[in-house]
Amino acid sequence: MTDAEAIAAFADMLKRGEHQEAAERFNATDIVSIEAMDGPMARVEGRAAVKAKSDWWYSAHEVHAAEAFGPYRNGNQFVMRFAIDVTVKETGERIQMDEAGLYTVRDGMIVEERFFY
Repeated sequence: MTDAEAIAAFADMLKRGEHQEAAERFNATDIVSIEAMDGPMARVEGRAAVKAKSDWWYSAHEVHAAEAFGPYRNGNQFVMRFAIDVTVKETGERIQMDEAGLYTVRDGMIVEERFFY
């Protein structure tokens, strides 16, 4: 699979709401995930660590609705934009999130994801 084909397939899965399945299929073993925040999850490395971060996020939030837009591609990088309506379980606060993810692909696999919000 070429990088362009991987980008298209990954984006299609995100648009269908298949975030966890897309990560399982396309995250490289050495993936790096970088958040726009401080703390222990600001930068995690490796497929297992990225999955653990994702599992924590889904357990801490109730998702009411989510949409994904893109991909906006430039070479082996692309951006996806996300509009997410969630409730933070700990506080009960409902939030309308607007987030962008910049992804880097190598050999058909996501090697870095970097989030902006």
